[in-house]
Amino acid sequence: MPKVKVFNMQGEVVGELSLSDAVFGIEPNVNVMHEVVVNQLANKRQGTQSALTRAEVSGGGRKPWRQKGTGHARQGSTRAPQWRHGGVVFAPKPRDYRYTLNKKERRLALRSALSSKCRDGSIVILDSVDLETYKTKAVVNMLTALGVSSKSLLVLAGPRKTVVNSSRNIQGMQTSQVNTLNVYDILRAKHLILEKEATLKIEEVYA
Repeated sequence: MPKVKVFNMQGEVVGELSLSDAVFGIEPNVNVMHEVVVNQLANKRQGTQSALTRAEVSGGGRKPWRQKGTGHARQGSTRAPQWRHGGVVFAPKPRDYRYTLNKKERRLALRSALSSKCRDGSIVILDSVDLETYKTKAVVNMLTALGVSSKSLLVLAGPRKTVVNSSRNIQGMQTSQVNTLNVYDILRAKHLILEKEATLKIEEVYA
């Protein structure tokens, strides 16, 4: 059972927390993490791309020249794909890229991502995160005190509008709640900053 230090926003050690082996101590499954990330990115696609086929471009109703005797290759329309202003071969059309994965796969991928961060020593546990006013500098000072990169994911136990809005102006910084935590955000962050209460909730759900 891995043990980690618990810090406050000033970077001072205020305690210690034992993390669950079932969530933070498993052997990361790289293949499942990859599948889940691909699935997340596919589900984010709008799928609104569209181009016109030769049946949809305007013009081209008349045969450009007679079939035989001209020395040219036979042509039926000036809107065939090989012509300028012609249609697109196999033109892309709006479609839905969404597909689903098994719940067990998604849970395993999240536990693998958390275990991977824990193994790398990239997890920081905070006693609590709260700001009375909107202040980006307060979040910057917190990151500096903790010695972590600005490209971090801060996971909160619940809605915290002042913290979310104060972190928004920091390049690379992301915030999340326990119920919106996902594999892609965890893996792309250099450091994972977990509020202590959020850590306990994650263990309650995924252990």
